[in-house]
Amino acid sequence: MSSPCKLAAGSVALPGAVYYDATTAMSETVQTMLQTNAEAARETEREADPGFLWDFWYPAVRSTEITGRKLATAMLLEVPLVLGRTSDGKAFAMRDSCPHRGIPLSYGRLDGPVVECCYHGWRFDACSGRCLEIPSLTSQDKLKVERIFAGHYPCEERDGYVWVYMNEPGARLPETIPAAPALPVFSEKYKITHLACELPSHVDHGIIGLMDPAHGPFVHQSWFWRSRHSIHEKEKQFEPIPNGFRMSKHSPSTNSAPYQLLKKMTGEPVTTTIDFVLPNQRLEEIHSGKLWFSSRATVTPVRRDLCRIDFVAAWNVVFLPVPIFRMFGKTFLRQDQETMIRQAEGLKHNPQLMLIDDADRPAKWYFALKANLIESRRAGTPMVHPMAEPVTLRWRS
Repeated sequence: MSSPCKLAAGSVALPGAVYYDATTAMSETVQTMLQTNAEAARETEREADPGFLWDFWYPAVRSTEITGRKLATAMLLEVPLVLGRTSDGKAFAMRDSCPHRGIPLSYGRLDGPVVECCYHGWRFDACSGRCLEIPSLTSQDKLKVERIFAGHYPCEERDGYVWVYMNEPGARLPETIPAAPALPVFSEKYKITHLACELPSHVDHGIIGLMDPAHGPFVHQSWFWRSRHSIHEKEKQFEPIPNGFRMSKHSPSTNSAPYQLLKKMTGEPVTTTIDFVLPNQRLEEIHSGKLWFSSRATVTPVRRDLCRIDFVAAWNVVFLPVPIFRMFGKTFLRQDQETMIRQAEGLKHNPQLMLIDDADRPAKWYFALKANLIESRRAGTPMVHPMAEPVTLRWRS
């Protein structure tokens, strides 16, 4: 404790009071200010963190959106992208911003393998982002043009999508990048279709809605699928898989008409397997004899308040025409979209939320997987899987 300071003339000493010198008082004030500023900085950092998972592939646009010299735009994880196709057909993805003055490169033009900025004509190699030419430079300029790069992202095409590998801003690309995800198919000939819709919510809400096993009889009520009267207790086994979890192979719900129709058509049992894999994929396989159906839904973060479902399905079920499936599929997505729009209304007020067992256990696994992956990357240690062994869950739906 500091020594009491000398009282000024005319001052009165209060019984039991302790007087500190001005230096100590100033020091405590500064410490309090620093502590307050640090707490405010941490809070700002938390608010600034959009909760995205980087260093993964995400679908940006459909392959059909980039043809000829057309430039397309997309936003992934709040990063604006410009995408196109070089004259030899290779898809590319760049940050939609010229490093000179920041004007979107999408306002420019595509000339074979080169993207040209509309503002000052700077030209960039589309597949590397390297600057090739700055028209305003003279022979006396010493600027090394080849050392200038526009933002560039690895790009691959799979299943009718242009996938972009979103590495964390400011970080180097890893030495090896896995291939972009491919939809599993089980015969040479099959039908395929794509659907999409936007959800006005954070990607986390979109994902846990995607894997939620209990909303079907309420959100997807219809004559061909579920109703409140079809609710019954279910029991399913889940098992850990790398970066995710699996609802093990099982007989699908007896309260879903399409499964029963498939069983009657083949005369053989119907089985289904459902996987969730980070960062955002739900994969489902249905088999009955030689007939199969395979689908993948991804919930991709666009902004922290907007995400997008991209759904692709392939099948060799001859009695299921593409237009009929699309009609039913659009109904499902519209029902999910309407529900998420309503949920967003309530989430604006930051309510306290809860997750229950067993119906919400997949959501808990998702949050644990996400947190454990982030921690393993931070610490440079192997990721801890939240599931130590297969688990049986029970719920009513």
